[in-house]
Amino acid sequence: MAPTVLLVLLVLVALLAPGLGVASPSCDYPAHLWCSSPEIAVACQAESRCANLSRPAAAPVELSLFYESLCPACRWFLVQQLFTAWLLLPSEALSITLVPYGNAEEKNVSGKWHFQCQHGPEECLGNMIETCLMHEAKNFSTYFLVIVCLESGSSVTKNLEACLQVYAPQVDGGRVAACVQGDTGADLMHRNAQLTQALDPPHQYVPWILING
Repeated sequence: MAPTVLLVLLVLVALLAPGLGVASPSCDYPAHLWCSSPEIAVACQAESRCANLSRPAAAPVELSLFYESLCPACRWFLVQQLFTAWLLLPSEALSITLVPYGNAEEKNVSGKWHFQCQHGPEECLGNMIETCLMHEAKNFSTYFLVIVCLESGSSVTKNLEACLQVYAPQVDGGRVAACVQGDTGADLMHRNAQLTQALDPPHQYVPWILING
């Protein structure tokens, strides 16, 4: 699985960011901003890569990741490969959708959704935290950094406040916690279940990656 996933991301980078190279010493901008303006492109000696600055932007590649918060392969892919690709590519080149659910199962008990996860109750909690974080933060660039922080740390379920303080201090951790503990979180997880169950063909393992559907 891992070599195939790596090949997909390398192809994405090759297609969407041709000419990606080492910036000049006068360039103080990260690679994903080199084409954000003609002035930055000149400073970073990236004119050939950014030759289409004046042209209408192409539709972004849509990548959907179906994963589990405590799945080792999911964590490795999200942190080591997807995050790296997101950093390297221009912001308008890649649109990412995260669906934390994977091989979980749900059942409705007296009108309330309950979930059973492959790696136990802590994974269900991790899935719920990340889902509620996305719901509260709204902006992908904001919640993705926090999720990467959670997935790369010692505990997906215990480091939310620390990761928020560093990467998204504007997000209210209390609202995320209220979502997790209330009906909103369960409803959001039910939506993730529906999205996962609607996959055609069905997923066979996680991480399960779709490119443009």
